Amino acid sequence: MTTSPTKKLARDLKSGALSLALAEIAEDAARVILPYWRSGTAVETKSDDSPVTQADRAAEALILERLAALYPGVQTVAEEAVAADGAPAAAEDWFWLIDPLDGTKGFVRGGEAFTVNIALMHQGYPVAGVVTAPATATTWRTDAPEGGAFRRQYGEQQEGEAHSGTEWRPIKVRDRPQEGMALLSHSVTDEEATRLAARHGCTRWQGTDSSLKFCLIAEGRFDAYPRSGPTSEWDTAAGQAVLEAAGGRVLSDDGQRLAYGKPKFLNGAFVAMGG
Repeated sequence: MTTSPTKKLARDLKSGALSLALAEIAEDAARVILPYWRSGTAVETKSDDSPVTQADRAAEALILERLAALYPGVQTVAEEAVAADGAPAAAEDWFWLIDPLDGTKGFVRGGEAFTVNIALMHQGYPVAGVVTAPATATTWRTDAPEGGAFRRQYGEQQEGEAHSGTEWRPIKVRDRPQEGMALLSHSVTDEEATRLAARHGCTRWQGTDSSLKFCLIAEGRFDAYPRSGPTSEWDTAAGQAVLEAAGGRVLSDDGQRLAYGKPKFLNGAFVAMGG
């Protein structure tokens, strides 16, 4: 008897095998991206004025192919596919949110803060996620539900080794210190950054790109990431999954847990927080 895709998803999610498989896929996508980094790769501009490179497209193609092989028939919402063909009319019960290269502007400049993001959504919320930073060969992932969050340096390890779980180290948010430290997008002014940080109890702030902000909070190195401007759901889903697994929260402007499958798969204002 053939197992249905959603039954296999649920089974692998429960066992933790799904997150390990996603880590391997994200790390392989990172290996696809790296040859384009600091190589003068051509940059195109999409209809929303955001940049795209061949690295974005090649990484997304690998991720989509691998997910389809593992879990055929599960809805995918991926940044470059949406840019080319439009977003689905509605989210299904289970679906993937994929940003193959978050932080493309920084990537083009030669910066290190760009990431590969894959998240599994169920009934409007992330239930598994992986974020990989190709420049530093670092991956953050969820585990089985209630199993926490983990980080590893994957280096030059061979394909398939992510399945072993070797060198995965647990991570957890820190208790809020007396003087909290916020992370802000480089797209905001210093004045706006200071205001946003103070609004969430942080006396200091630092700018950085991409979903890396969620992971640094999950590691207990920072305390909050407030965002006032719009983002796409694929920008935040995997990072939210990791941060929540590490004991953090991501709240929308109304104080509720940030949900997904919204119209056009767009987020409003939110804040990601540690302990």
